[in-house]
Amino acid sequence: MAATETDSRAAEADALAAEHAVVSERCGLLDRSERGKLALSGAGAVEFLNGQVTNELADLASGEGRYAAFLTHKGKMLGDLRVLATGEGADGAPAELQLDTERVALQELFDMIRRFKVGYDVGLHKRTLERGLLSLIGPESDRVAGTDVAGAGEAAVTTLPSDEHANAPVEIDGIAALAIRTDVGVDLLCDAADTERLRDALLARGAQAVSELAAECVRVERGRPRYGVDIDESTIPQEAGLNERAVSFTKGCYVGQETVARLHYKGKPNRHLRGLRLSAPVAGGEELRLGERPVGHVGSVALSPSLGPIALALVRREAQPGETVQVGATGADLPTPL
Repeated sequence: MAATETDSRAAEADALAAEHAVVSERCGLLDRSERGKLALSGAGAVEFLNGQVTNELADLASGEGRYAAFLTHKGKMLGDLRVLATGEGADGAPAELQLDTERVALQELFDMIRRFKVGYDVGLHKRTLERGLLSLIGPESDRVAGTDVAGAGEAAVTTLPSDEHANAPVEIDGIAALAIRTDVGVDLLCDAADTERLRDALLARGAQAVSELAAECVRVERGRPRYGVDIDESTIPQEAGLNERAVSFTKGCYVGQETVARLHYKGKPNRHLRGLRLSAPVAGGEELRLGERPVGHVGSVALSPSLGPIALALVRREAQPGETVQVGATGADLPTPL
């Protein structure tokens, strides 16, 4: 390898390590406005969506949120989404359900809603271009956002519960936004026209801009799969370890419920989401083998400053935690301590 290429890779690794320190110890800022965003309004919004997604929404109150998947009739994932209940309607129900999903799943979500909302009092609104989304990542996110679990932080003006997906309106230097609790910090949803001003205000409060590589590294370290990268239309939620976060087994019927319930109560998934500790960096999509048998493909890949090269993958159950599998044609070892 040429010296200049080696120096370039070393510089990239150093930059990533610096950003990783920011999101681990302080507060990183990443613009995620490209994510897919829709909204549902109307008296029938909660009832309608509850019959389409895997998690319980019937008891969802304004200021709360849920993570869920939407499926085919055979229980395969068409996408996942964050459902945020906002505002308050005349009957005490949320005024809107704001939906946030991977951009790759947006069209499927839009088509599903448009196809099945007939007969319900539901309005469907496109928000992808109308709303900006900024993510604060790290232990100082509440300080920067002016939120706090107890509402008693130094700069806190808004109480934001610790439950993931809890949300509350905030005003940051005169800019209105919706603060949303995440597993690693706080997201801020605002009018698209205000995104740049909000970004500048957050930087002035001490946030530091970071790359998507740093954010993805944190996600992979935490073992959270991403739709369109680690999981896709061939995945059943249990295979990806999503039952606890995304599936209710006590709610009424929803599309794909029979397969999901049968696998949960009586079956064993053929695949499991696994974390991979790599002996060398590899590309996503590389085949995984246990001996001569293919057992999966590499999904998300990251270079963790603390763990080294790591990845996520859906791996067949024959490959048990702690075993060594091979990746690609090179046969590099992939210890899998999961």
